[in-house]
Amino acid sequence: MFLPDVVSEKSISGPCRAKCSIQYSKEFGDISIVRKVPVMKDGGFILTESTAILEYLTQKYSGSVADHWFPADLQQRARVNEYFSWQHMNLRAHCSKVFLLRVRVPIVMDAEIPKETMDFALENVKQSLNLLEEKFLQSKPFILGDKISVADVVAVVEIIQPIGTGFDGFEGRPKLIAWRDRVKKELGEKLFEEAHEALMKSSNMPQKLKNSSSFAQLKPILQKLFR
Repeated sequence: MFLPDVVSEKSISGPCRAKCSIQYSKEFGDISIVRKVPVMKDGGFILTESTAILEYLTQKYSGSVADHWFPADLQQRARVNEYFSWQHMNLRAHCSKVFLLRVRVPIVMDAEIPKETMDFALENVKQSLNLLEEKFLQSKPFILGDKISVADVVAVVEIIQPIGTGFDGFEGRPKLIAWRDRVKKELGEKLFEEAHEALMKSSNMPQKLKNSSSFAQLKPILQKLFR
């Protein structure tokens, strides 16, 4: 299993954190001022989008990376892709929205988020967590069964995203807690903690955002998205 060339110390992006378990390029692109977009550069080949990069790396290094991360078996690989296809508009989208509503939106809107807006966002996260438990994880140690895969890594980092804002999606869910701990053990506790270090300090982010050079550009975009 490859360790990253560079772990971005300031990265709060789920895809960036997920790649801490596999070797990837230190190139990151400011494709969007709303978020850092992971960019992989392999010689003259440049690739963006989180799951595409994960799939590319696991296939390129298939001889050095254990098969269970992205199985060669057609049906097992389809299960990984099934989760990837689902998570973009579900778990990832809902966890990211809670993070934005609690950390970034109040500072650009210069106002508190209405309770009903936050309650709705949290309910969407809870529904996604229910689906993760009932459909994808069920009674298995990992999403694919007895072995960890990149699907587990992506899922865990998305749930962790709102924790730094005070919302712990694992709370009251012993099945997810046990699963998270298994993922953490497989990845290594030190690497796991390093990947989420910046995110755990998200309480300091509102002021940093306001002082950043991109604040003037970011403010109207978030106002349009969340007003």
